[in-house]
Amino acid sequence: MIATIQISIDGKWTTAGTFEPVERDIAKGIVGRGLFEYDMDFVLPHLDDVSGWRVGLRYPVNFELYKSAGWPAFLLDILPSGAGRRVWVRRLGLKNNEAADWQLLLNGAGNPPGNLRVAEGVIPPAGSHPGFNEEEIIEKQADFIEYAEERGAVVVGATDVAGDAPKFLLVRDRKRRWHPDGALEDGDILDSWLVKFPRGKTDADLKVLRNEAPYYEVARSFGIRTGNPLRFIDGALFIPRFDRTIQDGRLIRLGLETLCSAAGIAEYGRRGEHSVFCAAIALFSTDKKVELREYLQREILNVALRNTDNHGRNSAFLKYQDGTVLLSPLYDFAPMFLDPEGIPRSSRWGKELEPVPGRPDWGKVAESLSPYANAQETKAFLASHSEEVGKLPDIMRKSRVEEEVIEGVAGRCAEIAADLREAGRG
Repeated sequence: MIATIQISIDGKWTTAGTFEPVERDIAKGIVGRGLFEYDMDFVLPHLDDVSGWRVGLRYPVNFELYKSAGWPAFLLDILPSGAGRRVWVRRLGLKNNEAADWQLLLNGAGNPPGNLRVAEGVIPPAGSHPGFNEEEIIEKQADFIEYAEERGAVVVGATDVAGDAPKFLLVRDRKRRWHPDGALEDGDILDSWLVKFPRGKTDADLKVLRNEAPYYEVARSFGIRTGNPLRFIDGALFIPRFDRTIQDGRLIRLGLETLCSAAGIAEYGRRGEHSVFCAAIALFSTDKKVELREYLQREILNVALRNTDNHGRNSAFLKYQDGTVLLSPLYDFAPMFLDPEGIPRSSRWGKELEPVPGRPDWGKVAESLSPYANAQETKAFLASHSEEVGKLPDIMRKSRVEEEVIEGVAGRCAEIAADLREAGRG
C-alpha cells in the first residue's frame, strides 16, 4: 500500500521514492501519519542533492526515512482539490471526506502541474483522437468535458460550480488541435496551456476573468516576473504554462512547488503569513535578495490593485534541474475585490505590520525582513515604487483594464503610494 512518486528529469520519468500512509490513519487523510523515503537507485546518482532532484525543497535526497505526523506538504501540491476533487470523488464513487484522500492521491495525481506524479494514477496516452478546436473548448461542449474528465485534465472544476473557477490542463498538437493534458505522447505536443472559465455565472465573475489578462500586463509593466501574455476569448482565459518547455524537441517539465509546501504547511485553507513565506524564500531561493524583492513587488501590486486571493498556493517556486530555485512567473493575479463572494485577503503581514487590512506598514515590513536583507536598503527599495504605484491607474488604462475596475482601485493606489513614501523616511 504505497504511492510511487516519480519525477521527470531530462524529459524522462524516473521513480524518486515512495510514500506510505500508516494503515490505521488512512481514514484521517492528509492529517494522518505517513512515511516517505527515496528509492535507493535514485539516491545513489543524486546524493549530491541538487535542489532540482528533490521531490520537495524540505526533502534532501538521502537514505533517510522521513516520518511525519501528517502527509508531506509537497503531496498537497499534486492532490486534487476544489471542484477537481469533487470530479474525482464522483468518478471513484467515494464520499467527499478525509477518508477519500488516499484514493484521490493514487488515482488523481497521475499528471499534475510541475514535474512530479504518482505512478499508480498515470493514464496512458489516448492514442488516435482528433482533438477539439478552439470554439469547442470555449463553448465547453459535453464531449470535450467528458473527455477532459476521463483524462484527468480537470485541475479545479469541470462545470460551472459556484465558487470555483473551472480550469483545464490542455495541450495542442502539431495541427493546433486541443487535447486534455496527458492524452498525447510528449513528442506530439506543440505547447501546453491552462484554460480557465469564470468562477460563477454573474456579470461580476466574468468581469474578474475578463480583466485578468490586462492585469497581467500591468504587472509586466511594473517589472514583475511574468510569462507569456494571456488571451481572453469569448468567456475563456487561455494561459500559457511556464512549467513546460520544449528543448531540442523534448518536453521538459520543471519543478513547481507552492510556497505553502516550501514552508511545510500541509493543510488547506489556512490563512497565510507573509513572514513565513519570506522565510521560505530566504531559505531556498538561489538569490534571496532578488526573490524577496520580487515577492515584495508582487505584494505591493496585490494591495494596490486589490487582488485579495493572495494565498500561499497562488505563489510558487519554479525549480530547474541545475538546482536554480526562483519564484515562478506570476499567476492568478486578478481584480478579486469584485468577486461576488467577497474574498478577504488570504495572506497578511500580521496585526503589528498590517494594522489596517490591506495597508501594510512598509517600514515595519522592511525591518521584519532584516534577518535576510538590510532594512534600510529594503525601505529605499519599497519607497522607490511610490511614484509608479501612484501612476498605476494610467498604466491600467494603457493595458486596457476596464474603467470600472480602475475606479475601484484608484483610491487604494494613492494610499499605497503614500504609505511607500513614508517607508522611505524611516
